[in-house]
Amino acid sequence: MKQLTEKQIIENWDKLMKLIDDTFEDTIDTERHTRLREMYDYFEDRMSIAPASGKAHYHNAMVGGYVEHVLHVTNCALKIKKLWEEDGATINFTDEELIFAAMHHDLGKVGDLEEDYYIPQDSEWHRKNQGSIFKHNPKLQYMSVTDRSLFILQHFGIQMTEWEYIGLRLTDGMYEEANKTYYMNYNPDWSLKSNIAYILHQADMMATHIEGDEWNRLDEEANVKVATNMKKAVQTKSDDSDRLKTKSADLFEELFGEK
Repeated sequence: MKQLTEKQIIENWDKLMKLIDDTFEDTIDTERHTRLREMYDYFEDRMSIAPASGKAHYHNAMVGGYVEHVLHVTNCALKIKKLWEEDGATINFTDEELIFAAMHHDLGKVGDLEEDYYIPQDSEWHRKNQGSIFKHNPKLQYMSVTDRSLFILQHFGIQMTEWEYIGLRLTDGMYEEANKTYYMNYNPDWSLKSNIAYILHQADMMATHIEGDEWNRLDEEANVKVATNMKKAVQTKSDDSDRLKTKSADLFEELFGEK
C-alpha cells in the first residue's frame, strides 16, 4: 500500500499551484488565473488530502492521491500529445486547453462546496473483503464525477473553450455511459473534430495503470518483507530453542551426571 508523506503532499500542492501560475493568465474578458486561484484556495484544505479513488485495486486510494493523479495525467497528456503530433495527427488545440482539461477531469472527486466526495470506510468487512479504503459520502446529491466537475467550474465563474469542454467531458471515454453518443456515432458529420478527447483518455488510462502498478509493487515488496521477517523470527526462535535445549542438557548433566 502506497502512502504519501506530509512533505510529499505539500510538494505536490505547490507543483499544482505553479502549474496554474505558469499556464493561465488573466485577460480583459475572463480573469481566468484569478478565478482558478480563488477556486483552489477555497478547496485547498480538502483537495490537497483527497484520494483519487476509494478502493485499493483502483488507483491512488490514499491521502493526497487526487493531486498526485492530476499532476500525473497532465504530464502524460503533454507527452502523448507530442507523440500524436510527431506521428502526423492534427492538433487543433493549445497546451493550455489540454492542461486545463487534464487538471479538472476529476474535479468532482473533491465533493461539493461543503462536503467531501470520499470519506473513510468505517466497515471492517468492506475494508477486508473489497479493499474499500474510502467510500462515497451519502450526504452528497448524486452526480457523475464529470457533471460535478463542470458544476464546480461554473460556480466559480471559470469559462471554458469548446475543446476544453469536449476534452474534460470525454476524458473517461466509454467508461461513462453519457460519452457513447460522442464516441459511437454513424454520422461522419457528428464525429469528434478534435483529438483532444482521445489524448486525454489515453493519458488518464496511462496514469491510472502506472499508479496501480506502483501500488501493486509496493504491496508485493511489503509482503516479501513480512515473509522475510517472519522467516527470521522463526529461525531466531529455532536457534534460541536449540541453545535453550543445549543449556538444559548441560544443566541436567551437571546435576545428575548424564544427559
